[in-house]
Amino acid sequence: MDQDIPIAERLPTDSAVRLQKQPLYKRWAIASIIGLGCMAGGVWVFSRSTEPSAVAEAVGNPIAVPTENLLGHLPYEEAPLSELVPVSADGQIQLRRAAAERFRAMVAAAQQEGIILVPLSGFRSKQDQDYLFFQVKEQRGQRTSERALVSAPPGYSEHHTGYAIDIGDASQPDTHLSVAFEQTPAFQWLAVNAARFSFELSFPESNSQGVSYEPWHWRFVGDRHSLQTFYKARQLNVRSAK
Repeated sequence: MDQDIPIAERLPTDSAVRLQKQPLYKRWAIASIIGLGCMAGGVWVFSRSTEPSAVAEAVGNPIAVPTENLLGHLPYEEAPLSELVPVSADGQIQLRRAAAERFRAMVAAAQQEGIILVPLSGFRSKQDQDYLFFQVKEQRGQRTSERALVSAPPGYSEHHTGYAIDIGDASQPDTHLSVAFEQTPAFQWLAVNAARFSFELSFPESNSQGVSYEPWHWRFVGDRHSLQTFYKARQLNVRSAK
């Protein structure tokens, strides 16, 4: 209620008397000072209410989380054993069902042109990769960084996914798992035709992961899960490196 009473009427009686006794020009000066004070207070309140919130700005800028990368290799989960089917005569080399079907179709197409594609290695467990990385490294006296150029640490191999396969040329077994494989009829056929069966070279020359060139190592990217498995990992890794 008191806020509805004019300022002069709300002053104590003795103050009101003193104000009335002041000369006119002084009364105008006092009124002006009071008015300016109210205006300044209003501007301060308005500026505080419209000031951007630092907390709101912080919420709008998410923190980038770097992707795990170990010696140039990206992490992959093991394929469930229930999803694996054999692609070799002895049943030892296996791929996920979708990849296996397209690989067999690719082998048949190559054979019609006189090319014999040989599966050398498919799915590998983390235990398998543990031997290939650590035990072979010790046997060859390799440094860890040196071994990582040609073999992934356990938990970081594309072979865990059930989509990757090492391929050889039956007519030139001495080129198996060797850069010399790129000179074989099998590789030359794959370079032209593998994409028709949704297979691509995992580690071409000068690849972004810094892994040694592996012309024998191919991976299936013919369905949504396989595509996400490899390309999400790759894109996140590139983004985290920026």
